[in-house]
Amino acid sequence: QVQLVESGGGLVQAGGSLRLSCAASGRTFSIYAMGWFRQAPGKEREFVATINWDGGSTSYAGSVKGRFTISRDNTKNTVYLQMNSLTPEDTAVYYCAAPRDYCSGYRCPFPPPRHDYDYWGQGTQVTVSS
Repeated sequence: QVQLVESGGGLVQAGGSLRLSCAASGRTFSIYAMGWFRQAPGKEREFVATINWDGGSTSYAGSVKGRFTISRDNTKNTVYLQMNSLTPEDTAVYYCAAPRDYCSGYRCPFPPPRHDYDYWGQGTQVTVSS
């Protein structure tokens, strides 16, 4: 059973930074892409960033490109999201996500389409004050 546990959320002023972490367990972490999504109040959950299994490829939503950086440490089974230059529009619950078991290595397209994500964390709240 794959488990994803996010941490690092909190309250920050506009222009500030936060680093989110997602610790994964339950299967071999290092052979799967990982992703971050977010959901603001009253809005649909949206893609933020993804990183492939070895960290060699990343993809970002246009709204965060240049401000957020996704990375991973396969020795710690952890994926990170460094968020800089935060704005109130970044306020949301942030979710870590992992693709379905079949999609190890290069089996599935990268970046993974939304429907390939089978596993989700419980989310961590990020609030940016103006």
